[in-house]
Amino acid sequence: MEPRAGGVVAKQWPMGSSTRFYTFKVQKMRITKMCKSKDIVTVNGMFPGPVVYAQEDDRIIVKVTNETPYNATIHWHGVRQRLSCWSDGPSYITQCPIQAGQTFTYEFTLVQQKGTMLWHAHFSWLRASVYGAIVVYPKTGVPYPFKYPYEEHIIILGEYWHKNLLQLEKATLASGGGPPTADAYTINGHPGPNYNCSNNDVYKIDVVPGKTYLLRLISAALNMETFFTISNHMLTIVEADAEYTKPYTVDRVMLGPGQTINVLVTADQSIGRFSMAMGPYMSAQNVPFQNISAIGYFQYVGSTPNSVSLSAQLPSFNDNLAVKTVMDGLRSLNPVDVPLEIDNNLFFTIGLNVEKCHSSNPNKSCQGPNGGVLAASMNNVSFIRPKISLLQAYYNELQGHYTEDFPGVPLKVYDFVNGPNTIPNDTQSLNGTRTKVLEYGSRVQLILQDTGTVSTENHPIHLHGYSFYVVGYGSGNYNPSTAKLNLVDPPYMNTIGVPVGGWAAIRFTADNPGVWFMHCHLEIHLSWGLSMAFIVKNGKGELETLPHPPADMPRC
Repeated sequence: MEPRAGGVVAKQWPMGSSTRFYTFKVQKMRITKMCKSKDIVTVNGMFPGPVVYAQEDDRIIVKVTNETPYNATIHWHGVRQRLSCWSDGPSYITQCPIQAGQTFTYEFTLVQQKGTMLWHAHFSWLRASVYGAIVVYPKTGVPYPFKYPYEEHIIILGEYWHKNLLQLEKATLASGGGPPTADAYTINGHPGPNYNCSNNDVYKIDVVPGKTYLLRLISAALNMETFFTISNHMLTIVEADAEYTKPYTVDRVMLGPGQTINVLVTADQSIGRFSMAMGPYMSAQNVPFQNISAIGYFQYVGSTPNSVSLSAQLPSFNDNLAVKTVMDGLRSLNPVDVPLEIDNNLFFTIGLNVEKCHSSNPNKSCQGPNGGVLAASMNNVSFIRPKISLLQAYYNELQGHYTEDFPGVPLKVYDFVNGPNTIPNDTQSLNGTRTKVLEYGSRVQLILQDTGTVSTENHPIHLHGYSFYVVGYGSGNYNPSTAKLNLVDPPYMNTIGVPVGGWAAIRFTADNPGVWFMHCHLEIHLSWGLSMAFIVKNGKGELETLPHPPADMPRC
């Protein structure tokens, strides 16, 4: 069994790997989509942004200069940040934002990590356009555990708005109601022919008949989970969240924001042009969403430019079974080192709340259900972001910025899935900057339980600083006596879609000191407070201790 950062601690830093330097300039850029022009925030004038290429165990140094009038940070999603918590990037959690005109240098080592990840902004809703791929190759001479593909392509699924995203977040929160739907879905920034005047704004892959291609699928969507499929072609999953899986063949996949899936696709059809389609998966009740699919082309060399493309069949928007069948097949490639003894048994409910209306102008600011204000919570606590970074407050022992009393189990136990779903306004959550403290090296099992207080929904939950074993999931309320757990070859992930009206069980060893954010990756839910933070204490000696902050740490 190979040692993993999740189970076996790497006792020394990997040596002899190269260091890769990148310069990121966060800039405004004028862009025209669907016949409308606007300024978007991007990196280095690219949309999507530049790819960070590396090899396993490389050191990465990225100098980020903010040339916009807005605050910004960059999060390296899926990077486990061994002893580099200061470079993780979520604003007000591990750092103050990089202000207009400022520079901050992120430094981290990709310890025992390879595969497809992503980077994105982690301030307000900037990540709607500030994102890019991270591609980490195996060490030189180490092959993929599958047949070498003829070519590799990165495919980033996104959402696009005509409006300014920072203003959009402010307006949505001020309304008390839900967010407006995206104006388009995009594949590598291109909406495709289903959208107004976008016939030529299409992403295409030219393929050679008979060859096999590796597609690195990344979801950088903001508020939606989405399906992806290619007409008449099967997708063989070989990696999920930058960890190899047993090969598993499906005709479509679902990705929540922050999730990555590598698939092999063989060009085994007659010469022609085939659609790659991205469309909505909406598991909540009565929520408006964009229903027009983004389309790209998977086109065979030799097909004519005007050949009709074979359209792809996406599952219906609420096809929960299509999602479950993909999860059912995900298994780690090899047996893995799952923590079997558990030191911390945690149980977190996740879901939306309706706060009472306290506004003098309810028509404007209480547009949630029954004239209330929408919020979201874990264990019925809505997270309030502190005014300085949590990591700085913890490291410098500054009082008054957070508490260490995040509940390890729900304060009230009831029928979580079928609970009070008449949406009275008494689903009020507690508010606070509460954290949960874990001893270094403690083995954690965490049950994530979806609730039906406002509506059941699939929530993509992301944990910073770690990957975790998804040892089980199911529908309904979690019942330890009937839950089936896989402790042999569960997938090792950093973002798990907790099933609609169901639960997921994850395990990890808390062996990376620092302050680590855990949140729903649907951005509106994060804005509403569906998040919390773990504080993992130092262990013994240098390799188990959080180093001091870098000198150029931004100030609040």
